[in-house]
Amino acid sequence: MKPQIDNGYFPTLKQIEESGLQIELDFNYLSKESQLRDLAWTAFQSGFINKQYQPGLKFWEEVKIPIIDEYYFLRKNVHKAWVFYVLIIRIITFHNPITELLCFFKTRKTKRVEYLKQIYQFSDYESFESKLLNSKPFISVVIPTLNRYNYLKDVMKDLENQTYKNFEVIVVDQSEPFQEEFYENWKLNLTYWNQTEKALWKARNEAIRKSKGDLILLYDDDSLIDSNWIEEHIKCLDYFNADLSSGVSISKTGAEIPKHYSYFRWSDQLDTGNVMLKKEIFYTIGFFDLQFEKQRMGDGEFGLRCYLNGYKNISNYRAKRIHLKVSEGGLRQMGSWDGWRPKKMFDPRPIPSVLYLARNYYGSKSAKYYIFSAVLPSLIPYKYKKNRMLKLVSILLVPFLFPLICYQVVKSWKLASLKLKEGQKIHFS
Repeated sequence: MKPQIDNGYFPTLKQIEESGLQIELDFNYLSKESQLRDLAWTAFQSGFINKQYQPGLKFWEEVKIPIIDEYYFLRKNVHKAWVFYVLIIRIITFHNPITELLCFFKTRKTKRVEYLKQIYQFSDYESFESKLLNSKPFISVVIPTLNRYNYLKDVMKDLENQTYKNFEVIVVDQSEPFQEEFYENWKLNLTYWNQTEKALWKARNEAIRKSKGDLILLYDDDSLIDSNWIEEHIKCLDYFNADLSSGVSISKTGAEIPKHYSYFRWSDQLDTGNVMLKKEIFYTIGFFDLQFEKQRMGDGEFGLRCYLNGYKNISNYRAKRIHLKVSEGGLRQMGSWDGWRPKKMFDPRPIPSVLYLARNYYGSKSAKYYIFSAVLPSLIPYKYKKNRMLKLVSILLVPFLFPLICYQVVKSWKLASLKLKEGQKIHFS
């Protein structure tokens, strides 16, 4: 399966002009097609969203774009390290080195664009009277938990303090020992059970099946939220006529706050720690793939499936959470801190489910490029991944760690191959 479907995410010049967003064609591109795609990309990054679904530019069409336009686009939009990466990849994959180097150097004075200088403003959002919110739909908040009672206590308090009240809370508790007394005396419509198997995606799937709401709100057990969190998710779905409201997650460990977390935009991710979506989606495209059990990227795969099936997913900065990312309990107790950093020296790098996802949707060739780009940064501990000095040290250590890295990657590739052979474990009921 390959993601080659146009969902109308990329607007046309006419749509942009009618919106009032002041973006002009960049005539530094040689081809008209490049100009239009750059325009659409700029609008996308600036937060332009078609509230009423309208097909736009067919972005996934195969088109011939001049090589120099490709380098110019990269210079405008990504860190210069990625431009070097593309140059190296294209040369070692037998593209004309003279052409590549000429285009690389001709675009070297291109300045990276700062999109925050012009953000599309939905000026009527504040005054928007949401019919969906006023109808008080029943919401099911789904929380899997594992050995985090100290943090789950604050989660429950935040839910008690919500301004929106018509919701249930479903907790699937995998803790050892299971503390049933923890669930007494909460002022919530609360359902819980003990799941003896340590299985995150099984827990979420089972909770969704037993939920009573038409809207599902997926949440984590180590997070903090404002009192209007549920309300903002519902309002966002209604205002944008959307299927998913992906709240932003502000991490307290290892990552700075992305600049695009300050405005509405098309979402490029699905975070199962903070997303509201229509329950019917699960019965249309299937539940979470159990091939990701005890591993990573199950939410990424489901988000990609939503995208390929044409569902509208909005990045909702008003429904934020503070993600504590505590080191104890949760999925990290099952095996890894993130998708690329194994806990033990001889464990696979990346986690096999990462390559299972990449190879299943993008093919093995693209997955190899993915490894080449991501394996080096993964040598830095997660909480220090922005540290420039450690990045330099990791480069210097590569000659010494190369045999180990090769072993880890090959091991991950083989395990991912077994997953691919077995196939997806997606249920529709």
